[in-house]
Amino acid sequence: MQGSANLNVMIKAARRAARSLVKDFREVENLQVASKSAGDFVSRADIAAEKIIREMLMEARPNYGWLGEESGGVEGKDPTRRWIVDPLDGTTNFLHGMPHWAVSIALEHKGEIVSGVVYDPAKDEMFVAEKGQGAWMNDSRIRVSDRGRMSECVFATGIPFGARGGLPEMLQDLARLMPGSAGVRRWGAAALDLTYVAAGRFDGFWERGLHAWDVAAGVLIVREAGGFAEPIVPGAPLVDGDALIAANPEIFADFAREIRGEG
Repeated sequence: MQGSANLNVMIKAARRAARSLVKDFREVENLQVASKSAGDFVSRADIAAEKIIREMLMEARPNYGWLGEESGGVEGKDPTRRWIVDPLDGTTNFLHGMPHWAVSIALEHKGEIVSGVVYDPAKDEMFVAEKGQGAWMNDSRIRVSDRGRMSECVFATGIPFGARGGLPEMLQDLARLMPGSAGVRRWGAAALDLTYVAAGRFDGFWERGLHAWDVAAGVLIVREAGGFAEPIVPGAPLVDGDALIAANPEIFADFAREIRGEG
């Protein structure tokens, strides 16, 4: 894919941050870890990766705004553009030595995501998309699956942990969905869940309690791969909301009805 100048700098920033993260991942037992809340950790590796990304992106586009998981938000001189960054999606996996985590970078223009990058260093899979240009994994174009029977579909989600609320609602979701599906996976990295929908590995994804940095890049990649993405609550914000549903077009309507309790 011949990407724009913005996409190219996003890819470079993701790779550079990933090199730093991989070094720490190899020595995960020695990481200095601070607890933000039960089951929700932040490491010095996370903070260092965000610093790398921020320096590269802001050097390339100093007037753009910024929203990062660790450093929060800053409005830029250009109020129409904003970087949205999760330097380490899947922190708990990372800290437990499980090789399923990613760097996620998105560019928003006038409230719409126009470029997205999700990089999985452990598997060396770089998922990218730009508005109107399709979605790609490394050098291959990707498309959502075409499965049209819920009974054949595998779904991904995130299950609340620690002191987070929402578990009863999630259990209701699972009770409605699982009897009629081929299974549900909980892999602990929303950005990768969305790219897996885009690549046809999962047929659909839903989760509550999300943040913009969790989903901004992944939403664009799903849509550019031919999928649908909507807030679970109709009319709510998509990227800046906290509850998202995404799937291939064949099963989206049925899937959405189940998750929204309309079935």
